[in-house]
Amino acid sequence: MKPQYLFILSLLIGCQKPKPESQAANTGTAQNKEVVAPTETFLKTDTISIYTEGETDKENYILAHLLEQKMNKDSILTSKYQLDFYQQKNKVASSNVSVDNNEKEAEWSGSYGLGENGTDKNSPFIKIDFGYAACGYTHDNYLYYLKNGDLQLVHQWQSMSDSGWGSWTEFTSNETSKNPLSFYCKTVSFEPGDDDSEDSGIVTHSDSITFSLKNNRWKKQLVSEKDKPYFQKKMSFNDFHKQE
Repeated sequence: MKPQYLFILSLLIGCQKPKPESQAANTGTAQNKEVVAPTETFLKTDTISIYTEGETDKENYILAHLLEQKMNKDSILTSKYQLDFYQQKNKVASSNVSVDNNEKEAEWSGSYGLGENGTDKNSPFIKIDFGYAACGYTHDNYLYYLKNGDLQLVHQWQSMSDSGWGSWTEFTSNETSKNPLSFYCKTVSFEPGDDDSEDSGIVTHSDSITFSLKNNRWKKQLVSEKDKPYFQKKMSFNDFHKQE
């Protein structure tokens, strides 16, 4: 090769810029890149303890993550939550719920089973209550069914209690098993009568609903007229609460 060509070739090699360190690091294969999952951010997180026989279940619980809050033109505050269900301290399922007219300092609580005593620890049913822990405040209630990692919101309702008066939902099953194939519920209210007597009131039953398990999913059917009482009876305050 002629000397002038060798001179030109050496100039071309010398003019090439070295790659920056960051660029050189990116020339590796895609398999060598570290992928970082995005971190979830919540406005706040509450722990929902599930009670059984007066004690808190340490292994199974629910985390209630506040996602957002919005107030409409009528000053009604709507809060959206993500409920993460944990079994043996491992997350197994999630559900999103919206709560209207959320009271400040409202609290979450949970219990097992369809009954009111919360003693059915092995039951796949979990009842969740959310509201301000004082008389006269409306609470939002949710009935979940969690089995083999499959979660379903079976029913939701509102309740209110004030010194023995109020309105709530009662669940009943004709089966003794903790895993019934059917059950039903009704709305029960006990309110003062027209005579303004503190010793007596009117008990009312309405919104009777049946639930049946089909293909591992709960189906419900309203069997009474919506919001219309199908049973009413005047009772003394003491007699009503004795039968509970």
